[in-house]
Amino acid sequence: MAGSVTRRRGIIAEINVTPLVDIMLVLLIIFMLTAHLIAKQAIEVELPRASNATTLKPTTIAVTLTSDGKLYLNDKSVTPAELRTQVAAAVAKDAKTQVVISGDKAVSHGRVVWVLDLVKSLGVTSFAIQIDPSNVSAPP
Repeated sequence: MAGSVTRRRGIIAEINVTPLVDIMLVLLIIFMLTAHLIAKQAIEVELPRASNATTLKPTTIAVTLTSDGKLYLNDKSVTPAELRTQVAAAVAKDAKTQVVISGDKAVSHGRVVWVLDLVKSLGVTSFAIQIDPSNVSAPP
């Protein structure tokens, strides 16, 4: 038995990460190769061209909140009930209606959130709060 080497096998206390890295690289390659198939969800159609084509722009509504508490819809003074009915009518005509909310900086946050909640409840999914980027300063 002079030629036999005996090794004592104990508990392996370290983690071999090489197989894990190999599996992750294979998965990464698979995802990279199949991502373009997943991203194409629409049916590809080559549309005919026209010289007098027009694009339809979504309806945009401007809601303004003044510092004295008045509410305006497209530069016309309205009550909250009129705002609700006119926005609902605009959404009924065009489902992609957009709302731009302009609020004086003295208007309470709750009032602006109320307008946001109102237009969202009427079906508006695209809205923005207008700001003046030229005069950005920290509030007092």
